[in-house]
Amino acid sequence: MNENENTFEPDNQEPIVPETQPQHEEKDLQFQSRVDLSELQQAVTKIKTELSKVIVGQKHMVDMLITALLANGHVLIEGVPGVAKTITAKLLAKTLQVNFSRIQFTPDLMPSDILGTSVFDLKKSEFEFKHGPIFANMILIDEINRAPAKTQAALFEVMEERQITIDGNQYTLEAPFMVLATQNPVEQEGTYRLPEAQLDRFLFKLSVDYPELEEEIEIITREHQLKDTVKLDQISTFLDPKEIIKYQHLVNEIVVEPHLLKYIAQLIVNTRNHQFLYLGASPRASIAILKASKAHAAMNGRDFVTPEDIKKVAISVLQHRIIITPEREMEGVTGKQIIEQIIQSIEIPR
Repeated sequence: MNENENTFEPDNQEPIVPETQPQHEEKDLQFQSRVDLSELQQAVTKIKTELSKVIVGQKHMVDMLITALLANGHVLIEGVPGVAKTITAKLLAKTLQVNFSRIQFTPDLMPSDILGTSVFDLKKSEFEFKHGPIFANMILIDEINRAPAKTQAALFEVMEERQITIDGNQYTLEAPFMVLATQNPVEQEGTYRLPEAQLDRFLFKLSVDYPELEEEIEIITREHQLKDTVKLDQISTFLDPKEIIKYQHLVNEIVVEPHLLKYIAQLIVNTRNHQFLYLGASPRASIAILKASKAHAAMNGRDFVTPEDIKKVAISVLQHRIIITPEREMEGVTGKQIIEQIIQSIEIPR
């Protein structure tokens, strides 16, 4: 009995135990990321801060643009004129120390105007390839649906494989490479609908709406205060290509549990079996959701994907990859509504 009694702490030392033990437990419960995402988060925060100097609202568009950058994907931005589609893309490029090109698509634009062409050098008596504006890190294509099919087709190879083939020669584009394209969904005169094969090459399609009343007031207030100041001059440049590539590699390290991979697959398969859809999503859509959800998790400081990450990116990934049946389209059913219905019909894995 004496030995057992000696194993207990004296009464006057009991307060010491609860003072130290909870601290130890609290330390154990703290989340420790297996991948260091602190620099990535700081870069994301800084990009958002810079863009907010000019852009009012449009939080979802900004978040998805940064997500696409980290996921190494392309973005199609759709909206009526004047809702900051083009300026947001230009401002994003301004924050990055990358080569930037802007291409205005028109009905008379030729593939060689984008990719480049071979020119005969009289001094060397040989053809020399002159690079087109596509040879940059970030490409802004304004009004992408105004160019004919043969010009749109010039983007197929470069968007998917990050290379172009001219006269039998392959030219690889430098990383990072990102295409930001805009289009107006209202004005259809003089436009050419993008083929499904090209739409499928965009990671996201973002639909930009009109600002709210308070945002509209803030927009015109800022414009009034600008006076002779150029908007782009307010944006600081700070992220170089090597850092972007490093962050993209970090995103690839994000953990995705097997039950979440199954969840992604179920979402895609259900688009193929849905009674309101004439065309469902392809396996490329599955990969797009995987990459985008990883990037979204990394932006939020997590080295693992949650169902909420998948749900957050699903609509932007899928809405341009599905085709609604004509009957439902005439009734006003939208792709977004169908995707939301599919998401709600699948049990969320935990």
